[in-house]
Amino acid sequence: MIADRLTTSLLLLLPAVAYAADRKQIVADFEDAVLFQANDKANRVEQWTEKGVVFRLAHEPRKSKTKGLLGFFPHLASGRKGIVCAMAAEPIPVRATFPTPVSSVTLALWGSTGAPALLEAFDSEGHVVDRASIESIPGRKAPGEPVPVFTMTVSAKRIAYVEFSGPREGEYLAAEEVRFMPVENDDPHHAQHLPAKD
Repeated sequence: MIADRLTTSLLLLLPAVAYAADRKQIVADFEDAVLFQANDKANRVEQWTEKGVVFRLAHEPRKSKTKGLLGFFPHLASGRKGIVCAMAAEPIPVRATFPTPVSSVTLALWGSTGAPALLEAFDSEGHVVDRASIESIPGRKAPGEPVPVFTMTVSAKRIAYVEFSGPREGEYLAAEEVRFMPVENDDPHHAQHLPAKD
């Protein structure tokens, strides 16, 4: 009888534990965004905020006086929306700044076949604390296949923001999902700089 009660208690506890674990990770997926349309500046924005994360370009354009803008590009096979730098002539990293420090960030991405991709994590003082990169974005293996989606992850004790970049002029890199894990019991006095991983 004691064993039965113990088993019942454990079964009741497991969903609660799973729910608590799920609650920790937060996901921004841009489903409320308006898709980019050629020559329609109304669908380009200087800044986008979702789940408390502020998305904007890492810096203003340096080749012109044009305001730096973001856009939302569709993944044709899935219909998912991806956030991109809307400056085709001057690729600029997209920065995602978190409302509180986070310990890990995973991006689901797609982009121009063969373009490089870089994801960097920074602390509150602008030091790189982790990075992930690939030399060449994967492409379709056959003409009828969808553009592949791939993931990149960075982790550190206190990530303040991340930047994703890599495309050259005329190429693009879109993030359709940003998953992040806030630091538990955040205490700013325990900030720590960590060396970036190659």
